[in-house]
Amino acid sequence: MSGHDTRAIDTVVNLHTPEVVRLRPDWSGRFHTRKFGRDDSVLEGYTLERMLQMMDAAGTERAFLVAHKTGQLGLPGSWHLPYETVAEAVARYPDRFHGLAGIDPTEGMAGVRGLEAAVRDLGFIGAHAYPHWFELPPDHARWYPFYAKCVELDVPVLLQVGQSLVYEPRRPLRSVGRPITLDAVACDFPELKLVGIHVGIPWADEMIAMAWKHENVFIIADAHAPKYWPESFVRYIDSYGRHKVMFGTDFPVLDFARYRAEVDALGLRPESYRAFLRDNALRVFGVAP
Repeated sequence: MSGHDTRAIDTVVNLHTPEVVRLRPDWSGRFHTRKFGRDDSVLEGYTLERMLQMMDAAGTERAFLVAHKTGQLGLPGSWHLPYETVAEAVARYPDRFHGLAGIDPTEGMAGVRGLEAAVRDLGFIGAHAYPHWFELPPDHARWYPFYAKCVELDVPVLLQVGQSLVYEPRRPLRSVGRPITLDAVACDFPELKLVGIHVGIPWADEMIAMAWKHENVFIIADAHAPKYWPESFVRYIDSYGRHKVMFGTDFPVLDFARYRAEVDALGLRPESYRAFLRDNALRVFGVAP
């Protein structure tokens, strides 16, 4: 199936306006251009209006914007995007954007209260975390207060699984996000909507196993170009995992149009295609159509 007759919900998008680009550390621009081959426009950023134009051209109806917490502040390469910055974008275009609240496990209960305020007061629809930036695997106890709060708030938590890369050369980080580490979390929090992002590569089959085992575990297929996805992962999306996997670019890591074109080229069955592009996201995140 191809074409834009089915409007996509992009579940992982990084706000990348010129104002945000100025906040990002030096490693960020080099990372996008050298590691992922993006053109130099990524160094300047994109206005919200330009982002919406690109989304429209790719058939993307809505984007979930991450107010990420990339490492503990004060350490090399770490930085946080304020919740308020994402909330302002959502307020400007509430029919196109929703917010995801980043988690820093080193913030303890202050961070838990901040997450609660983001959901209750700012209308954010989920939480988001980078375990590798803290070198704390998803099953580490420091994440557990945040998981309990997500259950209480009835919002999903997104966790990067799979290998990490070297972002800031002065501080290479260990790959602590093996998908199997979600197993204990899913057992301890069966009510938690637990979402592994970045496919789980190079352990994609392990990520599939977690989503197959646990009713409350899901996958977002972001950050890796669809034409390079493992064959078993494509089969999973198009068969018994049809209700488990969601569309996401990790923009600007992947361009909206490129990702959509490569998804269309996979030749998914119509029912799998629609579930992947939008229906699963609407259900898991509890967003109205």
